[in-house]
Amino acid sequence: MKLHDWRIRLTRDVWIRHPGVRSDHELTFGERSADRLRNGLGSWLFVFGALIFLFGWMAGNRSVGFDPYPFILLNLILSCVAALQGAILLIAARRSDQIAAELATSDYQTDLDAGERIKSLEAMIADIHAAVSGRTAGNGDLAT
Repeated sequence: MKLHDWRIRLTRDVWIRHPGVRSDHELTFGERSADRLRNGLGSWLFVFGALIFLFGWMAGNRSVGFDPYPFILLNLILSCVAALQGAILLIAARRSDQIAAELATSDYQTDLDAGERIKSLEAMIADIHAAVSGRTAGNGDLAT
C-alpha cells in the first residue's frame, strides 16, 4: 500500500472515531447513502468519467448511430442527470450541516466541561494559597 493510501485511510479512520460525529453503524441508511453519493459525485474520478462518457457518446454517434449529431437523446440524459444532481446536492448539503451541528454540539460540551474544570482548579488554587498564606502568617520562620 502506498503512503498516500495510508494517509487517506488514517484520515478516514480518525474522522470516523471523532467523538462528536456518529460512526457508520449509528447512521441511518439514508445518511450513509448521502455520504457515499457526496463522496462519489464530488470527486475528480466522476468528472473525468463523465467527460470520457460524453466524448465516447459523441465519437460513437458522429454521423451514424442511434443518436446522430444534435444528440437529442444525450441532451435528455444530461437534463435528467442535472435534475437528480440538484436533489443530491441538497441532500449532501443537509448531511454536511448535520455533521457540522454534531461537531458544534461536541465542541460546546467540551467547552462547558473545560469551564467546570477551570473553576474547580481556581478554587483549589485559592485553597492552597489560603493554606500557604495562613501558615506563613502564623509562623515567622517561613515568611521570607
